[in-house]
Amino acid sequence: MHTDTERCVRAVQSKEARFDGVFFTAVRTTRIYCRPSCPAVPPKPENMEFHPSAASCQRAGYRACKRCRPDTSPGSPEWNVRADAVARAVRLIQDGVVDREGVPGLARRLGWSTRQIERQLLAELGAGPLALARAQRAQTARLLIETTPMPFAEIAFAAGFSSIRTFNDTVREVFALTPGELRARAARRSPVRAATGPGGPTAPATATPGVINLRLPFRTPLEPSNLFGHLAATAVPGVEEWRDGAYRRTLGLPYGHGIVALAPRPDHIACRLLLTDPRDLTHAISRCRRLLDLDADPVAVDERLRTDPLLAPIVDKAPGRRVPGTVDPAEFAVRAVLGQQVSTAAARTHAARLVTAHGVPVDDPEGGLTHLFPTPGALAALDPETLALPRSRRTTLLTLVRALADGSLPLGPADDREEARARLLALPGFGPWTTEIIAMRALGDPDAFLPGDLGVRRAAEGLGLPGTPAALTAAAAQWRPWRAYAVQYLWATDDHPINLLPA
Repeated sequence: MHTDTERCVRAVQSKEARFDGVFFTAVRTTRIYCRPSCPAVPPKPENMEFHPSAASCQRAGYRACKRCRPDTSPGSPEWNVRADAVARAVRLIQDGVVDREGVPGLARRLGWSTRQIERQLLAELGAGPLALARAQRAQTARLLIETTPMPFAEIAFAAGFSSIRTFNDTVREVFALTPGELRARAARRSPVRAATGPGGPTAPATATPGVINLRLPFRTPLEPSNLFGHLAATAVPGVEEWRDGAYRRTLGLPYGHGIVALAPRPDHIACRLLLTDPRDLTHAISRCRRLLDLDADPVAVDERLRTDPLLAPIVDKAPGRRVPGTVDPAEFAVRAVLGQQVSTAAARTHAARLVTAHGVPVDDPEGGLTHLFPTPGALAALDPETLALPRSRRTTLLTLVRALADGSLPLGPADDREEARARLLALPGFGPWTTEIIAMRALGDPDAFLPGDLGVRRAAEGLGLPGTPAALTAAAAQWRPWRAYAVQYLWATDDHPINLLPA
């Protein structure tokens, strides 16, 4: 969109928050870059230039606006919708792969050369992988500076910088403030409502060591009922719980583990992270945003779905539904198999038994969580006779976890969705429903569709849509590329607990 100057100017002049994170406005006269919804007086059109990323603005010599904090905008929905190699590269960079493995590690995951990656990202985002990772390190550093009492030296390495000098130089260049000035500004803000982005603290630092309080932004509207209702209704005991108005769960992370509590608010998601290693902050935030589908563009989704007069009434009733995701694609694939042809309660029971027997115990000082969900490697060697499942389901589960453990079935953010579908369908016991639910929630495919799902078919018939899978698939062609969101609206016509925000 950043190449459509006229449309960008209109968005800036109308302060349209929907486009925050989609493009950035750089002002030539002040050398500052802003989000489209910046509350300041819009600059003259001739003084504006538009960039596709914060990293591109920084690379061109612009610093972040201190008022609208554009570096904390929601992520562009484009990278979740698209399935090409550039989108996959962006998702990996958001996960911190460049910080942990460097550009060569990013290249290996994508099957590209480092030169190809640099060229493609420069063409689309105006910045290469190192610049994109640097912008993300700067934002992580800002989060830790403003939300924790950590010494700056520790923050520098936790954010991924190779030296304290590089950390200081980057913070000054990107924010036009020293680390000390950033912390002082944060301390002067209201303790209840500080900054508005994902780097804004929601409350003063707590006494619990390792806790970070954040505000995760999203594009409005957001309907929380099915989003949090689904997570709470399917929560695996010991790994997930609903407590004090928040969904809480354990996280297995690259450098350690963590516990997150996520609670819906009118204009943000309150996020409370307890990490054993602060270097995992970027990765944890990325997982939480994917879990709650926070980078979606609900206006674009709902506009498309409203073109079907049969679907429009349920969209208008509660607009802004999201697709619940997952923090771990491998975990969700295992749970999808456990949930085949059984009730939600039975699936939770089966998963809880695996967690108790094979999960890693953790301490939860603020709740009742006890374990990390077991990894595929931990499950690959389990004795099938210990599983209270039909023999065919045991075979399906063991084949799946072994394929996940040996890497022959990659389900990460950089993996090709269609190739993953093909590999899943080749496994014993995998049919269209299991494959599509994994594509929807683990791979984040916004166009995944479940025409054979009983709830979808029942809801479709109630709205006057075709009830058979083939006919419903044909009728749903007009909903593309947002059929996964249509499934959420169809499911929401039922009074199942997954559609109800817990009390």
